[in-house]
Amino acid sequence: MKKVNYISSYCIIENNNILVNGTQVPIPQCASFSEFAKTVYKSFSMDYPKFFKMDSLSKLAFLASEIILKEVVKSEEEQDIALVFANRSSSLDTDVKYQESIANKNEYFPSPAVFVYTLPNICIGEVSIRHQLKSENAFFVFDDFPSEFMQKYSEALIQNNKAKKVLCGWVEYFQESYKVFVYLVEPQGKLEHNEQNINTLYRN
Repeated sequence: MKKVNYISSYCIIENNNILVNGTQVPIPQCASFSEFAKTVYKSFSMDYPKFFKMDSLSKLAFLASEIILKEVVKSEEEQDIALVFANRSSSLDTDVKYQESIANKNEYFPSPAVFVYTLPNICIGEVSIRHQLKSENAFFVFDDFPSEFMQKYSEALIQNNKAKKVLCGWVEYFQESYKVFVYLVEPQGKLEHNEQNINTLYRN
């Protein structure tokens, strides 16, 4: 008999708003994503100085993941949590910034600090490093939020004993427009992990 898994927690961050498990988190209005990211970081008392060196896509993925995983990950225990993320724009926002740094032949100055973020999967690498996650991880690019794919892929990871839990995420950032939706799948919870419930939460 197929075991049922559940969505135990979720977080949505979209254009200056944060929703955690259905509850709106009050955050002051900010003029830019950079300012907003710093405000969220401080509001949740996060302590990870490397955060400030990340690109915007990684910051967005980090913030939402940190909100969910801070109650789950125990530093003294090995974590068997897989990461399955996706978006539409890949790392295009950072790619554009890097291209601008090399476009002018008279001021040619390619930045290694920017170049390292010109792949979208770097954002899940940052989350993995933060929480010492050594299990499966993957980043995909889709035209739209892939609820069916996320559901089937994460279920397969758990059923095939590749992970005990899976953090799924849609993290989209391009030129100050952003949305991240992350949710944790595990054997315990109240909300069944199915495509309908995933889409309902995503549209909140």
